[in-house]
Amino acid sequence: MMRTLILVRHTEVARAWKGRCYGQSDMGLSREGAAHARALATELAAWHPETILHSGLRRARILAEAIANLAGVGVHAMPDWQERDFGSWEGRSWDAIYRETGNAMDGMIDDPHHFRPGGGETTMELARRSLAAFDRLPPGRVLVVTHGGPIAAILGMRQGLAPRDWPALVPPPGGSVELD
Repeated sequence: MMRTLILVRHTEVARAWKGRCYGQSDMGLSREGAAHARALATELAAWHPETILHSGLRRARILAEAIANLAGVGVHAMPDWQERDFGSWEGRSWDAIYRETGNAMDGMIDDPHHFRPGGGETTMELARRSLAAFDRLPPGRVLVVTHGGPIAAILGMRQGLAPRDWPALVPPPGGSVELD
């Protein structure tokens, strides 16, 4: 049986997290993000997914559960779909990280096999984890509500692009990509 897949990035996070590194931190949505999730749920439920997965983080779970309720299917958490682990950078502002480390954050794309932002996960560890989750997806119409990092890593790896090109593959909040 064939598989058709939609990868959806969660909608806008709570305003207190704007401009912050949030990776695997668990927060809810902004008012705008919640409204966007409700509208998006209707659109995505009309795609008639047979399986709905999410990362387990609240910002992804909210949208996944709304879609599942409208589509009348179950929803399951799969932590391998979580965003990158940014270690000690989690919760800090990007400006503060830059003031402290300078261009060190460029290591995520310049040294994807070794650089660990905040002691967290390398870019290639994120990519391997995301591709393993992708490979375990069941056949049929599958919808995954996830995060920008896993989506970009999967698209970049499948297209044979260098990690330097992956940031351009991150969809906007609520954005999606369909894959066969």
